Amino acid sequence: MNILVLNCGSSSIKFQLIETAGDLAAIAQDRKLIVGAIDRLGEHATFKRKVSGEGSATNEKIAAPDHEIGVREIIQRLDLTMSGDSGVRRIDAVAHRVVHGGNLFTAATVIDDATLARIESLDDLAPLHNPAAVSGIHAARKIFGNRAPMAAVFDTAFHHTLPETAATYAIPYDLSAKHGIRRYGFHGMAHQYSMLRYAVLSGAPPEQVKLVTLHLGNGSSACAIRDGRSMETSMGFTPLEGLVMGTRSGDLDPALVSFLARKENVDAAEVERWLNHRSGLLGLSGRSNDMRELLSRYNNDVRARLAIDVFCYRARKYLGAYLAVLGGADAVVFSGGIGENAPPVRQSICRGMEWCGLRLDKDKNNGAVGVEAAIGATDSRIGAYVIPSDEEAIIAAETARLFPQIT
Repeated sequence: MNILVLNCGSSSIKFQLIETAGDLAAIAQDRKLIVGAIDRLGEHATFKRKVSGEGSATNEKIAAPDHEIGVREIIQRLDLTMSGDSGVRRIDAVAHRVVHGGNLFTAATVIDDATLARIESLDDLAPLHNPAAVSGIHAARKIFGNRAPMAAVFDTAFHHTLPETAATYAIPYDLSAKHGIRRYGFHGMAHQYSMLRYAVLSGAPPEQVKLVTLHLGNGSSACAIRDGRSMETSMGFTPLEGLVMGTRSGDLDPALVSFLARKENVDAAEVERWLNHRSGLLGLSGRSNDMRELLSRYNNDVRARLAIDVFCYRARKYLGAYLAVLGGADAVVFSGGIGENAPPVRQSICRGMEWCGLRLDKDKNNGAVGVEAAIGATDSRIGAYVIPSDEEAIIAAETARLFPQIT
């Protein structure tokens, strides 16, 4: 099946056309026919695409003021068509990444009017993310009508297996029940992909895998996986909880919100914006949320060094905690822009973990930049891997599994 995957952000649309058999155990064999994005939706948007077998990527300016026109531009410029229609590239279904499924969606779901209404009801849980996905769904439905089978794949779904003790906040229980407050977790597809690829690399069935996965990038999260299921994860009710990130603070004392609101004479919403957009690596360094730039300044910039050290310390703390949650692990897996491309960060996170049997091979670690690789020392009792993330592959495969009647 050819699946058009749409990932709509507030000001961008990422897209891929993927040929998939819908086999989660073999998603690395799926073919990426087209990969691209529309950045900075507006009158001067940028359309980028890379077509398999056509050499270098193209990059051009277009007018795409909203998601509907953006999706229409993608379909027309790539000459995409539904089965049975005229056009160069056939698609069998459209898949949409939706960040938050709340308690309503714990698996990929076929989109119809009722499903779309339920997704729209979750906007309050992810006001920065879900409305963009809904806009993309409306746009695709308007263009294709009833001819295109469509699916929503949720970033929270992988974490629906969290035990009640891991998912529950210690606040008045009636408030949690009234407002649907719990730890949902995010980056689910990234952690799921790490687990599935590790199972292939190790030869272990997914249902027997026990891992700690560290998805490190501008957004970062950790996950403890047992028997192929998420048992604990660092993000919670929102993506703000957990690890230090590019511009997000991660864990902090909740009383800081009211304290800063009083001291700075602003409301709580403004403090929340600071915690999401002015904190993390950017806030600590005072310079950048780009780990590459901070690493280049590590030896000469005190605040850049502090930012990196705090980032790594927090990740190491979660790694140790999740090893305790699992009672040990088969391996630790790094993914994400930082996890895949920053050997010094991986080395720092794993430093001092010999007590539990985890030790990296320096040369293997330094050589693993943007590639899938084992980086553990030969005598390390816990494996260590770099596995570049591929969330779109998960989305395509999950969608294909929803429509087995399409060949």
